[in-house]
Amino acid sequence: MIASWTRGLARHRTGRLLAALAGIALAVALVAALGSFLTASKATMTQRALRSVAVDWQVQVQPGADPNTVLNLVDKTPGTHTALPVGYARTTGFAARVQGSTQTTGPGMALGLPDGYRSRFPDEIRTLSGASTGVLLAQQTASNLHTAPGDTVSIQLPGIGARSVKVDGVVDLPQADSLFQTVGAPSQSQPTAPPDNVVLLPASRFAALTRGVGAVTTQIHVARDDARLPADPAAAFTAVTGAAHNLEARSAGAALVGNNVGAALDSARQDALYAQILFLFLGVPGAVLAAALTAAVASAGGERRRQEQGLLRLRGLRPRQITTLAGLEAALIGLLGGVAGLGIAALTGRLAFGGASFGAGAGTWAAWYAIAFALGAAVAAGSVLVPAVRDLHAVTVADTRKEAGARRTRSPWWMRYGLDFVLLIGSWLVFRASSGNQYALVLAPEGVPALSVSYWAFLGPALLWIGAALLLWRLTLLVLTHGRPALARLARPLTATLAGTTAAVLSRRRRPLARSVVLLALAVSFAISTAVFNATYQQQAEVDARLTNGADVTVTEPPGARTAPDAGSALKISGVRHVEPLQHRFAYVGSDLQDLYGVRPDTITQATSLQDAYFSGGTAHQLMRKLAQRPDNLLVSVETVNDFQLSPGDTVNLRIQDARTKALRTVPFHYAGIAKEFPTAPKDSFFVANASYITKATGSDAVGAFLLDTGGTHQKQIAARLRSQLGTTATVTDLTQTRGTVGTSLTSVDLAGLTRIELTFAVLLAAGAGGLVLALGLAERRRTFAIATVLGAKPHHLRGMVLTEALLLAAGGLAGGALIGWALSQMLVKVLTGVFDPPPASLSVPGGYLALTATAAVIAVLAAALNGIRGTRRPAVEELRDL
Repeated sequence: MIASWTRGLARHRTGRLLAALAGIALAVALVAALGSFLTASKATMTQRALRSVAVDWQVQVQPGADPNTVLNLVDKTPGTHTALPVGYARTTGFAARVQGSTQTTGPGMALGLPDGYRSRFPDEIRTLSGASTGVLLAQQTASNLHTAPGDTVSIQLPGIGARSVKVDGVVDLPQADSLFQTVGAPSQSQPTAPPDNVVLLPASRFAALTRGVGAVTTQIHVARDDARLPADPAAAFTAVTGAAHNLEARSAGAALVGNNVGAALDSARQDALYAQILFLFLGVPGAVLAAALTAAVASAGGERRRQEQGLLRLRGLRPRQITTLAGLEAALIGLLGGVAGLGIAALTGRLAFGGASFGAGAGTWAAWYAIAFALGAAVAAGSVLVPAVRDLHAVTVADTRKEAGARRTRSPWWMRYGLDFVLLIGSWLVFRASSGNQYALVLAPEGVPALSVSYWAFLGPALLWIGAALLLWRLTLLVLTHGRPALARLARPLTATLAGTTAAVLSRRRRPLARSVVLLALAVSFAISTAVFNATYQQQAEVDARLTNGADVTVTEPPGARTAPDAGSALKISGVRHVEPLQHRFAYVGSDLQDLYGVRPDTITQATSLQDAYFSGGTAHQLMRKLAQRPDNLLVSVETVNDFQLSPGDTVNLRIQDARTKALRTVPFHYAGIAKEFPTAPKDSFFVANASYITKATGSDAVGAFLLDTGGTHQKQIAARLRSQLGTTATVTDLTQTRGTVGTSLTSVDLAGLTRIELTFAVLLAAGAGGLVLALGLAERRRTFAIATVLGAKPHHLRGMVLTEALLLAAGGLAGGALIGWALSQMLVKVLTGVFDPPPASLSVPGGYLALTATAAVIAVLAAALNGIRGTRRPAVEELRDL
């Protein structure tokens, strides 16, 4: 019996089985692909964080401790790959005599590097000119002293006077912030900037020069064996933090660890958690939608299945045997659909990412594939077996001969209790709470192993998605129930005299039709929200890079340089459209030292973009106009406004260094607005003022940086030419370089891959939701079309009936999906504000992709309709005999 039943299913219910298989396959493929990719992405984040660190640990030898003892202890610490001692000594100044003039600088640092340091820590030092070993000057120091390789520099050391050395090379220190950190101090107590004047000496030379100097300290620079760390950033952070604490404990106070690799992993673990959140926000709805599609496909043949079940019961089959047959169908769908889904996931991984595992380890890859397969089996059981068992106990044999519309007259329970309105109100309340100014979706306290996520924020989008779907279901039912005259008028151009009959059929089939409209709308809304979120994220990643770099290409002058604005004319090489000078000074407000930027309000936007979201108290254009109309106007940060309780128009007295007297001078400004972000400015506190007013008040028009507009093209090539032209006298950065340095691991790795997978599946889901359910619904109504033909309906009448239903489904689904997708996109971007830096001023809408999704859905609906029309051409007598 089982074998014959299976053959009968395959022969006579091929379309229904294949459609259910497609739904299961999509669900399994999406979960397997996203889960494997999420795991692989976390491992990639860990590796990227580890690569970003030049020195894993800087172990500070405490006063009175023996450096050799600490070095020996570090060497024996499990996981240590390399450990080298580095000497640190403070200097009181540098001097050099070049071309008949003597140049001097302020205090700085001298470092003693052991042999082989650069080969063991290659990313710590970058040679700019001259030799790579010997006495090396930092670029800033060489610029301040106007020296080059071969010149002699005098180093002023406290207590012993000046010592002269010959410069062998000029270098850049890419990770100077960590190199000169105060080991053991909290982040807020760290130096605001590394020292400007630095000289690197061989260890033996350093020891000879600093003999007799009291303020000499030793650090042990350590490279760890990163291969032993867990792949997950959070677990890796816990491991390296625990190892650092263990070393400090075993040293009995002789050593303090500056955990650079821990700091990098601390940031990566937050990115990993955001990736996990994005998986839940953007991935889970896709899997749920695929499961709903499978359930809808199964329910499309529910009427026929109930009739078959009633026939089997009449022929004497026991309930357990009927349940076994339903379980067989569910197992067949689950097994074949699961295998097909795993194959699709593997193919996706191989085509898009070079491997079926998406880069994940064998264990995690197999685990996610097993979870996805089990999910597919559960969906199959829930879609086929559970309804069959429910009907077996709740539906009599007589009921199976009735149509669903005759059996069900009451409205669904959720409509009677207004569940859709309750869910929408709840979504709005959660959204209000989770999008407040003080709300943080992810809380990752610096240095604390545990991270916390406010998972209840998921309720906002989830309740909106479900509530909007139920509301659309309610509205569709209302239209189909009470809008028969309007439906008849709309159907008349296609069905002519059968317009009233068509409206009656649509009204009678309002429940399955409403379900189809809602399913298509959910698929479209999923595609819209995912695409808009991805496009907005990519837009803001570009904005962040431009904010950090300032413009397409930025030429930054060394601190203290007296570069006039007209020096920018030499930078206007081929490919540069505009050069904009930007002043950079420092100013005291009270006891707080902040960055001060002087701009030309009328021309600043010719070199860089200023978004309205950067400002408060006016648009970007309005505030720049205020600076131009009243030169003493000042834009301040939110933090400064709150700290000093400023109101628009208040006088703000800043103390700025006078270029003529070198003394601080009080300069009055008037608070005109808030600058939240500004090109090249730090993230916290800064001022923006009119450059002409600063020049007049300080007696200097010195430029801190030049912003170059290249029209968005050839930034890398133009920057390379300018570096060759300027040498070590200035720092040249371009937008392509900054994109790689400011982007988090989430930006550069995970979101792009995540959305590539989701956008592909979203198109397939939209097409499936539009076409599969309609095709199966039409196939189940062959008897209705045959009877209509017997009663005199012509082929063009039947064609009109099918096309009317298809057009109603497409119009309702696309319109409802567009509205739900728009609302969901707004909520997702707002709730996930922490992912965006800076927050977007407006959403970015990828018109091409959305047009592709809509086209795929319409084509699928029309294909299903045309297939249904083709089925109506079969002779009615043959159709009724088969049925």
